[in-house]
Amino acid sequence: YATLLSEGYRVRISGQDVERGTFSHRHAMLRVEDSEEEYVPLKSVEKNKGDFSIYNSLLSEYGVLGFEYGYAMAAPDTLTIWEAQFGDFSNGAQIIIDQFISAAEDKWKVRNGLVMLLPHGYEGQGAEHSSARIERYLSLCADDNMIAANATTPANFYHLLRRQMHRNFRKPLIVFTPKSLLRHPRAVSKLDEFTKGGFKEVIDDADVKATEVRKIVLCSGKLFYDLLKVREERKIKNIALVRIEQLFPWPEKQVEAILKKYAKASKVVFAQEEPENMGPWSYIIRTFRHPGLELVSRKASGSPASGSHKVHTVRQNEVIDNALAL
Repeated sequence: YATLLSEGYRVRISGQDVERGTFSHRHAMLRVEDSEEEYVPLKSVEKNKGDFSIYNSLLSEYGVLGFEYGYAMAAPDTLTIWEAQFGDFSNGAQIIIDQFISAAEDKWKVRNGLVMLLPHGYEGQGAEHSSARIERYLSLCADDNMIAANATTPANFYHLLRRQMHRNFRKPLIVFTPKSLLRHPRAVSKLDEFTKGGFKEVIDDADVKATEVRKIVLCSGKLFYDLLKVREERKIKNIALVRIEQLFPWPEKQVEAILKKYAKASKVVFAQEEPENMGPWSYIIRTFRHPGLELVSRKASGSPASGSHKVHTVRQNEVIDNALAL
């Protein structure tokens, strides 16, 4: 945010718990305990040319998201962000998403750069705190109407937000953001990854030799780190883990180039934490017509996740085991 502010862009963030961050991950506003005096560090960054605003909003996703959509329309030079407390709760604003965010450009030829941050990930927190309903957003994606991403490194998220403002056009950006990854020891980036390069729509596996790979696992989001941990524990050397960081528009050229690199791989699967009838899968099979592509996931379900942490663990381990089986 500070780099955009220093370049003259404004940044505006709203949501039910954004000042601190639902997972105590932001602390954008600090308060003195005795006096209740407020201090916003990003307002004090040297050489700031833009304005930074952050607001804990009322518990109406519908009302607040509608307001922020209008704000982003009126101020295209502002990085306007609405963050859900959990991605699951964005369904309270479904009318705004269906009528405006996904369809406005097609209906009225108007563009909007609103950013939605939707915490998503299966971590045993139950049906109401696990899924941002990735499948719903991807079902609305067509004709380059918006961008759907699931960044797995700090640097990639950083470049994704900067790209949103540096492009010479505006599109809504839907980001399925992390929860446990906020403190994951492997979800880190080197300093030069921030100062060099840009947003990576696909991240290849840097830890395997292409000539030894016999199976390719495509995945998106937190599941990568779960798979990586078990792959290292089992000392598996012939399975590549490829991260899809941008789900829509689908990065076809990058994916195809990576698959060609693993010429000896005889099997390609897409692995997801979500049940078969949810998550990116239904979108993937419409978009990525790779011969023999298979799915690894939980079985189809009426609810996004189990309310039992024990059942969650069993199902998560099944996904990991099946993804890493040759």
